Parts: sequence; C-alpha cells; structure tokens
Amino acid sequence: MTTTRLPAIPGELARDILETAKAQGALLFGQFRLSSGQVSSYYFDGRMLTLSPKGADLVAKALLPAVRAAGAEAVGGPTLGADPMVTAIAMRSHQDGGRELPAFIVRKESKEHGTGKIIEGHAVGDGQRVAIVDDACSTAGSLYHAIRAAEAIGCKVVLVASIVDRHQGGSDRLRADGYVFHTILEADEQGNIRPAG
Repeated sequence: MTTTRLPAIPGELARDILETAKAQGALLFGQFRLSSGQVSSYYFDGRMLTLSPKGADLVAKALLPAVRAAGAEAVGGPTLGADPMVTAIAMRSHQDGGRELPAFIVRKESKEHGTGKIIEGHAVGDGQRVAIVDDACSTAGSLYHAIRAAEAIGCKVVLVASIVDRHQGGSDRLRADGYVFHTILEADEQGNIRPAG
C-alpha cells in the first residue's frame, strides 16, 4: 500500500469550490440515474463547474499541489469529465512557474481510424508517473478505465483524484487496490456535500 503524504486542500478553497459549483448550477437535487447505474438524490455535473473560468481555476489550484506531491509527470483522465480538469491543471502548472505537467485524455474506446489510440495527448508510458483525475467518483468505473489505459502503455499511476467523492464504494476500492486517492469534496447519501477531510 502506498503511503504518499499529500498536502491538505485549504478549507476556504474547498468551500469556494462548493459555492462556485452551486452558483454555476453544477449541483442539482432530485432523482438521478448515474453512469454507474446507481440512483442518487443529487447530481453533480462537474463540467458545469470546470467549464466555467473561475471553477476551472479553483479546481486546478486545489489539485495541482497533490499532483506534484505525488510525483506525477503528467495528468490525465476519462473523457468527458476530466477534459477541462486536465487542461486547467496543465495550464496552471505552466503559469505558476513550477514543474510543468502535460495533459492527456482517455477515450471511451480506441478510435478506428488514424493511429487508433485510446489516449490522446502526452502520456508516453515507459514508467512515466501519472495522476488520473475525474469530476466525480462513485463506483470508480470511469477512473479504472483511465487507470487501465495508462497502465497498459507503461505508465505508473501515482495518484487518483476527484472533485467529489460520492462514497459509493469507488474510493474504498481504489485504496484497497493500492492507489492513492484524493478528493476536494465528499458527499453522503442525502446529498450533503462538504469539504473532504
């Protein structure tokens, strides 16, 4: 089991992300069927947060320190939820003058034309240390899809992170499989979302 020590996300930053998510309409309440097949009393649409300028910047600010602390050399995740996240993290890594982190996106399946790649961007494999991120973690199916694609080309996954951990078994499964898991927010069954910690 890996014991990487990650920097805590400041509570004020996590609360700002939660308030921005609400303001951007990223958090809805009702009855929703998730991609995992489970039914939830709330729906977190991370793209509504990360496709807003402020939301993208805040999420990158929250996750970049952990990505660097884990020793990642690139950051990637499953399309579509992770697309704006990895872009924002890569951009912030350039802007803050620290070690730059290129980004990659994992397709749902390999394309049937051109190079036939399942990974687009800068995951080169051969032992490269990478972080895998997504907007939400429920059963972690999408995260595992991206993890397996990265590992299949020789990458070492040193961090798995999300904006919201739904606590529906995914984060526990990831940790049990030896992955370091990090999240900004966490939710309970009633849809109460709060800063993780």
